[in-house]
Amino acid sequence: MSRRTLAVVMDPIADIKYAKDTTLAMCLAAQAADYELLYLEQADLWLRDGVALGRARSLQVFANPEHWFELGEPRTLRLGELDVILMRKDPPFDMEFVYTTYILERAKEQGALVVNEPSGLRDMNEKVYTAWFPQCCAPTLVTRNMHDMEEFLAEHDKIVCKPLDGMGGRSIFVIERHDKNRRVILETLTHDGTRYAIAQRYIPDIVTTGDSRILLVDGEPIPFALARIPRGDDHRGNLAAGGKGVGRELNERDRFLAAQIGPTLAARGMLFVGIDVIGGYVTEINVTSPTGARELDRQFGIDVTAGLIAAVTRRLDRRA
Repeated sequence: MSRRTLAVVMDPIADIKYAKDTTLAMCLAAQAADYELLYLEQADLWLRDGVALGRARSLQVFANPEHWFELGEPRTLRLGELDVILMRKDPPFDMEFVYTTYILERAKEQGALVVNEPSGLRDMNEKVYTAWFPQCCAPTLVTRNMHDMEEFLAEHDKIVCKPLDGMGGRSIFVIERHDKNRRVILETLTHDGTRYAIAQRYIPDIVTTGDSRILLVDGEPIPFALARIPRGDDHRGNLAAGGKGVGRELNERDRFLAAQIGPTLAARGMLFVGIDVIGGYVTEINVTSPTGARELDRQFGIDVTAGLIAAVTRRLDRRA
């Protein structure tokens, strides 16, 4: 039996942070499971007469911070003939990202298992998709109307506001009721009322227990969460914004949230998802390229991405 092929679509592998990169961990796990690895970037994908094509290079990965990859010569192939394609291109979620999902959807229709499901990547905006699980969330408003946002602020005294297409803690504002800058912040976020933004009731637990990332593999939670604690001079827990990652065991509330969200996402082909939780409330559902696996692996001696590759293999076996 020939080896199964697994292609990864990602940002330039030479530029990743070896110690933190979850995509590299996925590649290492797939290689250990005897998958043949292939590497592509967004520009390597195209459609011709409805056929999804890619200019791929063979990939070898190494657990070596000085030399973590080697690439072969590029060759053109039909993406639908691959066994698995991991879509791990980081946001921004822009039209180029959307166009890429169209190509990957054609690859899926032509035979490949695409993780995560391309239509889900388009449909499940990481901020807005929390609206499908209101029982898991603090009061939340999605609007482009600044007056509605001001009323929401008056109702809750302190809120968090952010754009719908942000990542890594960028452009996240905490606004208090009597903040003299509130109007200009809302004008900036909504582009003077022409773009949607999200507002959520401020949850003070962010200061003490942080913003916890719970990873779901095929709908099931990893038994540990990565609590991202803000620096003393910042309100953002994101690691990219300088937060500190501290692992902890899941609690009863975490498991409730995972049970509410996980099965729905797994049924829609979202095999690797990160839900962000502050004070027992879900604030985001990350489906594009969730991270945090390597920090949990180091702190608890587990292998998150080996579990993902095992789930991928089970899906392939069922299809076969």
